[in-house]
Amino acid sequence: MSDIADGSLAYEGVKRIEWADRAMPVLRQIRERFAAERPLAGLRIAACMHVTTETAGLIRTLQAGGASVALAASNPLSTQDDTAAALVHEYGAEVFARAGTDREGYYRHIHQALETGPDLVLDDGCDLVNTLHTDRTDLIGTVRAGCEQTTTGVIRLHQMALEGALRFPVVAVNDTDTKHMFDNRYGTGQSTLDGIVRATNTLLAGKTVVIAGFGYCGRGLAERARGLGARVVVTEIDPVKALDAALQGFTVQPMARAAEHGDVFITATGNRDVVAAEHLAVMKDGAILANSGHFDVEIDVRALQDLAVEVHRVRPQADEYVLADGRRLILLAEGRLVNLAAAEGHPAAVMDMSFADQALTCAWLATAHATLDPAVHQVPKEIDTEVARLKLASMAIEIDTLTAEQEEYLRSWRLGS
Repeated sequence: MSDIADGSLAYEGVKRIEWADRAMPVLRQIRERFAAERPLAGLRIAACMHVTTETAGLIRTLQAGGASVALAASNPLSTQDDTAAALVHEYGAEVFARAGTDREGYYRHIHQALETGPDLVLDDGCDLVNTLHTDRTDLIGTVRAGCEQTTTGVIRLHQMALEGALRFPVVAVNDTDTKHMFDNRYGTGQSTLDGIVRATNTLLAGKTVVIAGFGYCGRGLAERARGLGARVVVTEIDPVKALDAALQGFTVQPMARAAEHGDVFITATGNRDVVAAEHLAVMKDGAILANSGHFDVEIDVRALQDLAVEVHRVRPQADEYVLADGRRLILLAEGRLVNLAAAEGHPAAVMDMSFADQALTCAWLATAHATLDPAVHQVPKEIDTEVARLKLASMAIEIDTLTAEQEEYLRSWRLGS
């Protein structure tokens, strides 16, 4: 039995799902293929993902392949109640998600999705897999394999594997080129700034925007912020990534220095306390704080609460913390994912590739799981290449192919200059 907010929203949800589907031609092609081949016939899938119109496209594709799907939200602020209603009442999925639910409700929904006894699990942040390995070990025996969608989740999974705790194979869908190179860079770059502008209506041109982390997400954020006329400062712990940022023309500083002159701060690291009490203590009046990492730990919200003498909701998804010295710091989306809480997440055209990776990997796991050890595995290269090929075709873009002579040259070590 699903747990959603309002079933009467289903009609509106269908319209929005169909709108997103127009921008997801790769997933549509895979859905048609799945409907004919039924690679997931009879399988039960439990997913913990953002309940959005784009995710609905993935759920429908898995169903077309023959799977029954139970979906819980991976973030309570990203849930679209109309999408949840449409998935239940129009598309026959089980959904356990309500916008704005509390922590207790969030984990209750994960437990409810797991109660369906899944053969495969899909995760976005590792909370579902973590719950299986802590609170619901009784269900692990039926789980054949899983997929992980985001960087933070992959980091947690690698640590589980390192400690010998991971009990079934999980594929790092996040690590495909067609996911992290495009989803993280172009999707996060655009949708995060979209969320900040929606929440604040601020002009980014001329502002100093501080980006914490210069992975694919941080790189996309820095590029987009510069394109909007902002002065961009990057903070990093990795010397190679810091050097990359510097050679791309961005200012690189430690957070302690950047905190003194930044106007907008965006975290995208996958770690905690990136913006900490000592940074909050020196920020200028009116500084905006936004998180684009998966969990709400990158900005130390508890420290901000301790510093504040007053807190006001000044705009939807924007809270003003008034400090004892009169400075005001603006926290967006309660420190959660700003692109999903204050905006609509990645554009559908980007998620088309990420969810195509996910769908094809599920079909591969339906048979390949028996050959995989309990560890973190990479998506087969041919899946990544197939998704890129389908995306190019949908854009009417043609590329060159190697001639027989060129292939032979690449295979040979005897031919020199």
